[in-house]
Amino acid sequence: MADAAAPGLGQTVCVTGAGGYIGSWIVKLLLYRGYTIRGTLRNPEDAKNAHLRELPGAAERLTLCRADLLDGGALRAAVAGCHGVFHTASPMTDDPEKMLEPAVRGARYVIEAAAEAGTVRRVVLTSSIGAVTMDSNRAPDAVVDESCWSDLEFCKETKNWYCYGKAVAEQAAWEAAARRGVDLVVVIPVLVQGPALQPSVNASLTHVLKYLNGSVKTYANAVQGYVHVRDAADAHVRVFEVPDAAGRYICSDAVLHREDVVRILREFFPEYPVPDRCSDEVNPRKAPYKISNQRLRELGLEFTPAAQALYETVICFQDKGVLPVSAGPSSL
Repeated sequence: MADAAAPGLGQTVCVTGAGGYIGSWIVKLLLYRGYTIRGTLRNPEDAKNAHLRELPGAAERLTLCRADLLDGGALRAAVAGCHGVFHTASPMTDDPEKMLEPAVRGARYVIEAAAEAGTVRRVVLTSSIGAVTMDSNRAPDAVVDESCWSDLEFCKETKNWYCYGKAVAEQAAWEAAARRGVDLVVVIPVLVQGPALQPSVNASLTHVLKYLNGSVKTYANAVQGYVHVRDAADAHVRVFEVPDAAGRYICSDAVLHREDVVRILREFFPEYPVPDRCSDEVNPRKAPYKISNQRLRELGLEFTPAAQALYETVICFQDKGVLPVSAGPSSL
């Protein structure tokens, strides 16, 4: 029986996109919990992936493998003999040519690899709130939950190819899993914030950075869900480890208007040129939609407040030298 303090002892899992924002945190948590990991990357030798080798336990229990989402053979090799798979790798683009084929084929290849391995107990797929909320017909007071799907025609009309790609990739994974008898569970994060383990600032962190470095003078009349990156990683590991976990799990702490976001940033970090004016001064303030995180809370996940995630994001920027530290931040 595995050590209760390290439930992953003796188990090997594959994490695709191991060098990414969420992927890196999943690797860190899995190492902490005793798992042996095969992490897939397009280029394991790239300096941007060096942070993975520095994680506690990495020297003994982390192997980095070269694999591309369109290379089914490399994915099969990485998954062979594994007890579980965390499929976090996905393109992050609104270019339909770069988004759709890798996202959809990659999801299918991972499910096929898990089925062929014969040892995989469960596949955990990272989807996106973009696969859920893009629906112009949703009633304003409707609660967004795991039964919701984005309207693919609406995504096409608005040329939101990222949301379209995430939705069709998740659907392809469900279809392949049903066909091959693979136990699939899906985590659906909203916009992820908090400290980055990787050296670069990814797209979701740029969302906050632009309000701090003077590159924008106004904020949008828009709303967004926010979740801490540690909670997103925790959600993935929980749904893998809990035997009864099944289906989809929305991973979100709160939905905030951009006005709330800039207010939080301004209160914590008054030294930065955080905008205080909305770009839309004509229309009413958009109301945040309602969202349910009940399924993950039932698994014991206690969500970090969105304000804390935003605070830690800025501290991360300072630590990486992305933002200057002048007067010093207000403490939480």
